[in-house]
Amino acid sequence: MKSDFSRTWIESVQPRKQRKYRYNAPAHIKRKMLSCALSKELKQKMGIKSLGVRKGDKVKVLRGSHKGKEGKVSSADLKKLKVFVDKIEISKKDGNKIPYPLDPSNLMITEITSQDKRRIKKKVLEKASEKTVVKKN
Repeated sequence: MKSDFSRTWIESVQPRKQRKYRYNAPAHIKRKMLSCALSKELKQKMGIKSLGVRKGDKVKVLRGSHKGKEGKVSSADLKKLKVFVDKIEISKKDGNKIPYPLDPSNLMITEITSQDKRRIKKKVLEKASEKTVVKKN
Protein backbone atom coordinates (compact mmCIF):
# COMPACT_ATOMS: atom_id res chain seq x y z
CA MET A 1 0.00 0.00 0.00
CA LYS A 2 1.44 3.37 -1.00
CA SER A 3 2.15 5.87 1.75
CA ASP A 4 1.71 9.06 -0.28
CA PHE A 5 -1.47 11.03 -0.88
CA SER A 6 -3.66 9.92 -3.77
CA ARG A 7 -5.33 12.69 -5.78
CA THR A 8 -7.53 10.20 -7.64
CA TRP A 9 -9.01 8.52 -4.56
CA ILE A 10 -12.70 9.32 -4.34
CA GLU A 11 -14.21 7.24 -1.57
CA SER A 12 -14.10 3.90 0.16
CA VAL A 13 -16.13 2.05 2.75
CA GLN A 14 -12.98 0.64 4.32
CA PRO A 15 -11.97 2.56 7.47
CA ARG A 16 -8.26 1.90 6.88
CA LYS A 17 -8.40 3.73 3.54
CA GLN A 18 -10.35 6.61 5.06
CA ARG A 19 -7.77 6.92 7.85
CA LYS A 20 -4.94 6.77 5.31
CA TYR A 21 -6.54 9.54 3.22
CA ARG A 22 -6.92 11.80 6.25
CA TYR A 23 -3.42 11.07 7.56
CA ASN A 24 -1.63 11.63 4.24
CA ALA A 25 -3.69 14.60 3.04
CA PRO A 26 -1.81 17.82 2.26
CA ALA A 27 -2.26 20.89 4.47
CA HIS A 28 -4.75 22.70 2.20
CA ILE A 29 -7.11 19.70 2.32
CA LYS A 30 -6.58 19.09 6.05
CA ARG A 31 -7.55 22.73 6.67
CA LYS A 32 -10.96 21.97 5.14
CA MET A 33 -11.29 18.94 7.40
CA LEU A 34 -11.08 21.30 10.39
CA SER A 35 -14.44 22.91 9.64
CA CYS A 36 -17.41 23.18 12.00
CA ALA A 37 -21.10 23.83 11.69
CA LEU A 38 -22.30 27.37 12.37
CA SER A 39 -25.03 28.33 14.84
CA LYS A 40 -28.49 29.18 13.47
CA GLU A 41 -27.91 32.93 13.80
CA LEU A 42 -24.58 32.79 11.95
CA LYS A 43 -26.06 30.54 9.22
CA GLN A 44 -28.79 33.08 8.50
CA LYS A 45 -26.42 36.04 8.71
CA MET A 46 -23.69 34.61 6.47
CA GLY A 47 -25.67 32.24 4.26
CA ILE A 48 -23.27 29.31 4.73
CA LYS A 49 -23.50 26.11 6.81
CA SER A 50 -19.91 25.62 7.97
CA LEU A 51 -16.62 27.42 8.35
CA GLY A 52 -13.07 26.43 9.24
CA VAL A 53 -12.21 26.70 12.93
CA ARG A 54 -9.58 29.25 13.94
CA LYS A 55 -7.93 30.31 17.15
CA GLY A 56 -10.17 32.78 18.98
CA ASP A 57 -13.54 31.48 17.71
CA LYS A 58 -16.13 30.69 20.35
CA VAL A 59 -17.50 27.16 20.06
CA LYS A 60 -20.03 24.94 21.78
CA VAL A 61 -19.45 21.21 22.30
CA LEU A 62 -22.33 19.14 20.88
CA ARG A 63 -21.17 15.58 21.62
CA GLY A 64 -19.15 13.68 24.19
CA SER A 65 -18.46 13.98 27.90
CA HIS A 66 -18.11 17.79 27.64
CA LYS A 67 -21.47 18.27 25.87
CA GLY A 68 -23.00 21.71 26.37
CA LYS A 69 -19.79 23.45 27.40
CA GLU A 70 -18.71 26.58 25.58
CA GLY A 71 -15.32 28.18 25.23
CA LYS A 72 -12.78 29.91 23.07
CA VAL A 73 -10.58 27.90 20.71
CA SER A 74 -7.05 28.02 22.11
CA SER A 75 -5.45 26.08 19.25
CA ALA A 76 -6.19 23.79 16.33
CA ASP A 77 -3.85 20.88 15.57
CA LEU A 78 -3.69 20.48 11.80
CA LYS A 79 -1.61 17.30 11.97
CA LYS A 80 -3.97 15.40 14.28
CA LEU A 81 -7.12 17.24 13.08
CA LYS A 82 -8.12 18.15 16.63
CA VAL A 83 -9.30 21.38 18.27
CA PHE A 84 -8.42 22.52 21.80
CA VAL A 85 -10.86 24.72 23.71
CA ASP A 86 -10.19 26.82 26.82
CA LYS A 87 -11.74 25.51 30.05
CA ILE A 88 -12.10 21.99 28.64
CA GLU A 89 -9.33 19.97 30.24
CA ILE A 90 -8.64 16.56 31.68
CA SER A 91 -6.63 15.96 34.82
CA LYS A 92 -3.83 13.43 34.88
CA LYS A 93 -2.96 11.15 37.79
CA ASP A 94 -0.19 13.47 38.93
CA GLY A 95 -2.64 16.41 39.17
CA ASN A 96 -1.63 18.24 36.00
CA LYS A 97 -4.38 19.48 33.73
CA ILE A 98 -3.98 19.21 29.98
CA PRO A 99 -6.24 20.48 27.17
CA TYR A 100 -8.72 17.90 25.88
CA PRO A 101 -8.57 17.28 22.10
CA LEU A 102 -11.96 17.60 20.40
CA ASP A 103 -13.02 16.56 16.92
CA PRO A 104 -14.29 19.57 14.92
CA SER A 105 -17.37 17.61 13.80
CA ASN A 106 -18.54 17.63 17.44
CA LEU A 107 -18.38 21.41 17.72
CA MET A 108 -20.57 24.34 16.64
CA ILE A 109 -19.20 27.83 16.08
CA THR A 110 -21.25 30.37 18.02
CA GLU A 111 -19.08 33.45 17.49
CA ILE A 112 -16.41 34.24 14.89
CA THR A 113 -13.30 36.28 15.56
CA SER A 114 -13.52 39.58 13.75
CA GLN A 115 -9.76 39.81 13.24
CA ASP A 116 -9.69 38.19 9.79
CA LYS A 117 -12.21 39.95 7.56
CA ARG A 118 -11.03 38.09 4.43
CA ARG A 119 -12.05 34.73 5.89
CA ILE A 120 -15.68 35.78 6.25
CA LYS A 121 -15.89 37.95 3.14
CA LYS A 122 -14.40 35.26 0.90
CA LYS A 123 -16.92 32.63 2.07
CA VAL A 124 -19.89 34.99 1.72
CA LEU A 125 -18.79 36.14 -1.75
CA GLU A 126 -18.35 32.51 -2.89
CA LYS A 127 -21.85 31.68 -1.68
CA ALA A 128 -23.34 34.77 -3.37
CA SER A 129 -21.69 33.91 -6.69
CA GLU A 130 -23.07 30.35 -6.51
CA LYS A 131 -26.60 31.69 -5.99
CA THR A 132 -26.36 34.02 -9.01
CA VAL A 133 -25.12 31.16 -11.23
CA VAL A 134 -28.08 29.01 -10.17
CA LYS A 135 -30.56 31.83 -10.82
CA LYS A 136 -29.21 32.46 -14.34
CA ASN A 137 -29.74 28.84 -15.38
